[in-house]
Formats: sequence, structure tokens, C-alpha cells
Amino acid sequence: MSRLRLLLALDALLRENSVSRAAAGVGLQPSAMSRLLSQLREEYGDPLFLRTGHGLRPTPFAETLRLRVRALAAETEALFERAGPATAASPEVHSGWEGAGLIAAPPLSVRPSLMLDGEPTPEAFAAKLARIGDDAAPQRRLARSIAIIGTGAGRSRPLSEAEAEDALAIILAGEADPVQVGALMAALQYRGATAVEIAGFVRAIRRHVGAVSAGKGTADLDWPCYLSPKLKTAPWFLHAARLVARAGYRVMLHGHYGQEGAERGKLEIAATRAGIAVCSSLDEANMALEETGIAYLPLPALSPQIYRLLGLYGLMEMRIPLGSAVHLTNPTGARTSLLGVANSAARTLSRDIALLLDVKELTILGNTRDHAEFTPYRQTPLFRLVGGEAADLFIPALPTPPAEARTGLSTREYWEAVWTGAARDERAETTIVTTAAAALLSLGNAADFEAACETARALWAGRSRQMAR
Repeated sequence: MSRLRLLLALDALLRENSVSRAAAGVGLQPSAMSRLLSQLREEYGDPLFLRTGHGLRPTPFAETLRLRVRALAAETEALFERAGPATAASPEVHSGWEGAGLIAAPPLSVRPSLMLDGEPTPEAFAAKLARIGDDAAPQRRLARSIAIIGTGAGRSRPLSEAEAEDALAIILAGEADPVQVGALMAALQYRGATAVEIAGFVRAIRRHVGAVSAGKGTADLDWPCYLSPKLKTAPWFLHAARLVARAGYRVMLHGHYGQEGAERGKLEIAATRAGIAVCSSLDEANMALEETGIAYLPLPALSPQIYRLLGLYGLMEMRIPLGSAVHLTNPTGARTSLLGVANSAARTLSRDIALLLDVKELTILGNTRDHAEFTPYRQTPLFRLVGGEAADLFIPALPTPPAEARTGLSTREYWEAVWTGAARDERAETTIVTTAAAALLSLGNAADFEAACETARALWAGRSRQMAR
């Protein structure tokens, strides 16, 4: 009886791809449905569902159960259906024109769509893909990956980590047809890439750029900062990174831009003005970390191919899953990372990816996108990994101080003036201090967030003495 209940729960989950919606459909609380899902995973020895930015996605094994479980659930429902009350037949009215038909109409003839001429069955389709071996030509292997994820219900499934790694490795090596690149990325983004698929992408990127394992490189803190070109605010987080470096930690920043001339990005300009080395290669970044404790590596210097792939946004007007992978690259093997991820589902997905990559230390700021900068005047969730275990914090919002009066300085000049003390701005200073505190907490510098803030405030107050020396 308990196993029948499990199967009915599995049917609801397969139909809804959501624990809460499946629970509502069968009249359970979400917590009860979560327990049933845990029991199902234990029974089958398979995760059954993978978390994506668009909800749960069945594993290949769960897809093989879909039709059988649906048939069982439908039969169970039918057994409990009751026929409606009998109604008295209305008396027939004869018109005098009644008689037997000359020809009995035959029943409507139908064929299942899978049996149409030339339509392969799911089994035949799977066998066709299996014939494309791992030693096949790169474009053939990439075509297999596209077919695996993009051929519709009953045939498609998520890529395994190894398949995703191989697919992106082919693209990064320049061996893919341009149409294949767009097809793979668009299909994954539309369906919602799984943590397993993005973890495979991260492994391919790390192999492509020659990254070392987390905790075995020159950096202490990896700080992705892929600023949107539309961002209008000053990069206050860069001052926070400077404080962390002055505390004796080696901070690796990496982000989007890197072109020469008028196309240079905000972060390169800010880093140059702050005396942070803007590096043209991974080796140069490692040297800068050893010498000064902080470095910025533009993505085109790390990998021109990845930079061009992210540039597909302008052609498709949508993000691609590669963006999530780049944030977790950790090119210099830092022992912990500080990320900014605004979407709640994407935050959980990012941490799931990190766990698949065996990352032990990680902090995700839950109110900024694409770069880690604290927003102290809104409640801020910190999604963390400490020793490989989840350890979340929720930092309450601070009272918002009055806005500072406008000055005649440009945004860049004002950003520099706050650092030197020529301008005082409580909002900006609190943003810098709390961002540095999140970084120090991720590094294990303090027992809790308030203690990290005290350390960060002391670093901020002492920066003028260090500059004077």
C-alpha cells in the first residue's frame, strides 16, 4: 500500500515538475510530498528529478517510468469513479420516417503518431544516437548532444555531466558548426539547463583555460564581476575587494570586457585608477596576485572563445547557460568564491552546481546579479557552503540614510573621492563595508557577519593611514 502511494506521488511529480504543484494536485502539503520524493529516490537509487532554473526536470531514468506510472494512476482513478444516476428514457416519438440504414458506418480508423510511415519509435531513435560513439567526429558528437536534449517529449533527456563537458569542449576548440552552437544553447536555455549540465560546462571551461583545482592555486578569494553594460552605478564592490586584499588575502577578479580604445569597460578603467593590475593572461594574473595580492583578468584575456560565445546575447536577445558556468570557473584555484545571483532558483542551482564540482567553500549574495555587491538597505540572503555543507544566513535591512547632495564630480571622480575621503557618503561606505564583510566571512575570517563587519569597518578606517605611508 505504501509503495502504491509512492507511485501516485511520482505520477503527480512527473506531470507537474514541481513539488508544491504536485502536492496541491493530490491534496498533500509540500513537506509531505518532499518526504515522498525522498523515499522514491531511496527506493530507486536515482535522484529522479534535477533542479533547473525553470523547475524540476526528470532524469533519464524517471522518463522511462513516465508512461507506466501514468497508466497505473489513470487505472487507479478509474476504479474509484462512479457511474452517474440512471435517468429515465424519454418516450420515443415516431414520425413515420424511421427505417434501417443501408450501410453500417465503419468505426473511425486511427493510427498512433509514432506509427506513421517513416516515424522512428523512441527505441529506434535511441539506438540511432547510440551508434554515434565517443570516438566519432566532433560535429557528429555535438549533433548527438543536440538531439538528446532537443527532440521533444518521450525522446529528449538532460545531458550527463560527461556529455555536457564534451559538447562544450568541442565548441571551445572551435570544432562546432555555428548553427550547432546556437541550437545547443537555445535548446538548453528554453528547457532550463540542469545543475549536472552546467557542471559539465564548468569542467570544460576549466580544462580549456588551464585552471587548477580549488584551494590549490595562488588566490584565496575568487570574485566574478561580469558587469552589465547597462549598469549605471559605480563599482563600490571594487573598493571592498581592495580592503580584503589589504587584510592579507589574495583576491582574483574576473569579468567581461577587455577591448582597446573607446570600447574599454568600466571595470578596467576602475581597476587601473585603483592601482589594480589589469592582466592579459592567466600567468600574468598569478604573478600579480603574488606581488600585490589583487588582480583583474578580463574574460577575453582568459578565453577569447568564451567571450565571443557570451556575445551571442546580441544575436539571440537571451542569456545562455554558459553565463552561469563562467561565474563558477575559479580560474586561479581560489579556496572560496563570492558570487552575486539575484534569482532565488538560480541561487539554489548555483550551489547545486558547486556541490557537483566538489566545491567546499562558497558565498552567494542573493540581491545582486552578475557581481557580488552587498545592498545593505534590503534584506540580503547569503547562500553559503561551509566545509561542503549548506549554511545560509539572512541579513536584515538597515535603515536607509538620506541621499547625499549631488556634486559637480563625475560618477568615476565621486567613486575615487569616497575612497580617498574627499567625499563622505554613508550609503556608499556602508555598501563597501558590508560587501567586504561578506568576503571576509566567506574566507573564514570571522565567526559571524557582525564580527566580519567590525573587521571591515576597521579596514575602512585604516585605509587612509596605509595610503599616507
